[in-house]
Amino acid sequence: MKIADSVVLVTGAGRGLGRHFATQLLERGAAKVYATARRPESVDVPGAEVLALDISDPKSVAAAAAAAGDVTLVVNNAGIATFTDLVTGDMDGIRREMETNYFGLLNMVRAFAPVLKAGGGGALVNMLSVAAWVGGEHAGAYNAAKAAAWSLTNCVRLELAAQNTLVTGVILGPTDTDMIAGLEMPKNDPAVCVRTVLDGVEAGRAEILVDAFATMAKECLSLDPTEIPRPEDLDV
Repeated sequence: MKIADSVVLVTGAGRGLGRHFATQLLERGAAKVYATARRPESVDVPGAEVLALDISDPKSVAAAAAAAGDVTLVVNNAGIATFTDLVTGDMDGIRREMETNYFGLLNMVRAFAPVLKAGGGGALVNMLSVAAWVGGEHAGAYNAAKAAAWSLTNCVRLELAAQNTLVTGVILGPTDTDMIAGLEMPKNDPAVCVRTVLDGVEAGRAEILVDAFATMAKECLSLDPTEIPRPEDLDV
């Protein structure tokens, strides 16, 4: 998948990884970048075409697909973290996580798959997380939603193979964005993460492990569940 001359839509482009995606895509020669956000006024990416988009609202997603009918690459980056426990946490927070991180992603896939097909196949890039593979306390809702999004990505890859759409799942560890600004821990540089992802997309990779944390988390999948280390115990 060549970035140069592609037409790209990025969700959650108002800040963090999404803003870096929109900026670097333009730097790599994308013909057009639709930078989307629930609050379009939050998007400040020179050269990008700004669209309002709430991925958890099917009508908003349909409107974006109609407005961006020339898209050849979709970067599904938007997401939320409510830091809600599953057993004792507020059910509304848990549902919000699933509505955005899983059903919102599914809304995007269903709306843009026909657009990509019409353009010859293109690519879908789903930003996932090590949280899909390694459980943890105080964010169970996020982990569960990301695990569902990982499974969705693997299934959609099979469903869209016939239309020649590359479906890429991106796994990365804690990254220095507003989402975890209040947490003290080692964090990835978001600009470096985005560069790694775009290199992987251009190489046609179905899965991109961005950092050492992601690589170790995947290795842990072969362990007995009782032997999987807690995130804070992983030496990365």
